[in-house]
Amino acid sequence: MADCSSIQKSLAWCQGRPELPGMKRRIYYISKYNIVQWPQLIHDENGRLTSASYAGDFTLRADATWKYIDVIADKSQLTSEAQGEFPSQTQLNKLTAVHPGVEAEASAAAAYLNNNDNVFLVVDMRGKFRVVGSEKWPTKTSVAQDIGQGPTGSANTTISAEATDECPAPFYAGKITTEDGIINPNGNPTQYVPVNNGSSSTGGGNTTGGSTTGGGSTGGTPTYSDSVLINGMKRTVKKGDTLPFDGPIKSIKITGTNMNNVTLSYNHASANMPKESFSITNNGTDATWTGSIPIGDKAVVYRGYSADGSTGESWFSINVTDPDDVITD
Repeated sequence: MADCSSIQKSLAWCQGRPELPGMKRRIYYISKYNIVQWPQLIHDENGRLTSASYAGDFTLRADATWKYIDVIADKSQLTSEAQGEFPSQTQLNKLTAVHPGVEAEASAAAAYLNNNDNVFLVVDMRGKFRVVGSEKWPTKTSVAQDIGQGPTGSANTTISAEATDECPAPFYAGKITTEDGIINPNGNPTQYVPVNNGSSSTGGGNTTGGSTTGGGSTGGTPTYSDSVLINGMKRTVKKGDTLPFDGPIKSIKITGTNMNNVTLSYNHASANMPKESFSITNNGTDATWTGSIPIGDKAVVYRGYSADGSTGESWFSINVTDPDDVITD
């Protein structure tokens, strides 16, 4: 039976925290044709969205890169509004990007943006990338141009994009290959882990295959060393152990053979965070996780125990403690 318990969470805000409006002066875009594999939004077993951030990375065709458009930040805007009827509401994300040029290059934008299914990346004032465009629904892009009027008028090319999605412009922290270089070259630290939807994959860290970012297991029954590195420090663990460890936790490294389906989850502010996968390399002999688990949280590490990665189990837990805590009699 599906778990229909509420996934609602409190939404706090710290007094005095500045919320910087607007976007930065450069956006990025690409045709969906050049996207081989999409990152994934995280859902529970009922299909409910549990995070507004993508897990994984955009994988592009060979030699494809994200292109950029410089915009007038003060005139550009990203908005989102609900659309549809209960229980089928979605979000309509709308991007208005105003480019100052009206020359031939700017005019040619209409040729490759109109009638093309595109994805846009917008950088907010905190440096976070937001995605306009979804794998599920098409993006409508249109180009308008105004060459200005009179000596005090303004000339610009306006690119407008509308894209349906499950949430307001999802966040993306993954690799972005541009013609000028790579942004986030190490890729997204959060990788996609499927959940149980009545198929062969199940929750609790189980997936339909070894969750890797390359160089994963070549097959065979997994084995795991009982010595793990947490923040670079060696700890010995057995199945069912709960370790106290001074936090925050930034990295965990596991060694073994044929390892697959190694994941972790942690409880933050009384809410279970989405499961995150270890990067498995060297033919399944190294499994590494990097991120940040704050003080006061409890992390649980899961591991696969079948050759195809279809089954898994809870392995050990970590209580993230405050190094400044002093225990007295």
